[in-house]
Amino acid sequence: MGFALMKGVAVNAGTIGGVNIGFADADEQKAQAAAKELKSAVYHSNTEAAEKGDYIFLAVKPQVLAAVLAEIAPVARKRLEAGNAPVLVSMAAGWSIEKIQSAVGSNAAVARIMPNTPALVSKGLIALAASPQVSGEKTAALETMLKGAGVVDRVEERYLNAVTGLSGSGPAFAYLFIEALADGGVLAGLPRDKALRYAAQTVFGSAAMVMETGKHPGELKDMVCSPGGTTIAGVTALESGAFRSSVIQAVEAAWRRATELA
Repeated sequence: MGFALMKGVAVNAGTIGGVNIGFADADEQKAQAAAKELKSAVYHSNTEAAEKGDYIFLAVKPQVLAAVLAEIAPVARKRLEAGNAPVLVSMAAGWSIEKIQSAVGSNAAVARIMPNTPALVSKGLIALAASPQVSGEKTAALETMLKGAGVVDRVEERYLNAVTGLSGSGPAFAYLFIEALADGGVLAGLPRDKALRYAAQTVFGSAAMVMETGKHPGELKDMVCSPGGTTIAGVTALESGAFRSSVIQAVEAAWRRATELA
């Protein structure tokens, strides 16, 4: 995910006015590969990254974040005292701004984001919340940087666990639906390659209809369902299988897991 976001930053670099990107990873070969693709720098440790970066993206699992914060905390505190503190940008589910600040300094500038994997193709959704220590100018700059990876939306931090359950985990649910839709096409006699292409394009186009028309999904669904027709028969089959209830429960389960990680 860190690479996906930096790829978006690199794509948007002209709009931003030029940025210098660097990667650090426990596996330095991964950092070198990412840096090579984006023609960026390699930092040989998290400490070096914390010393040089203005925005430090903490692209690690929640279970690893404590160790990373402990490693960079001395540098972060030193820079804070010197008046040139970096903005720590965390994408770890469950880690609140307050919890991060307790590890590196109560006055640390911290932003939390919740991106999703479509950021890899610049179609992501990135929710953003920032601590009061992150100035409006720096928050706006961060938002501009991230726009190369998709849509950026500012939210109150209290919503981020719900965002994790919906848009953070949501792509996996959408991929399951696309796969199942394609399987249905194969069952009906379509070749596998065509079924998958049609399923993916159908979901892509349907999402675009919601975004571009501003109509409620229920209204758009009703536009497709003619009386006694094929679509209402399919909708009935979905409802018999508790389709909507299952999706709601999937988001709820992911949200609950995010709260457990806090």
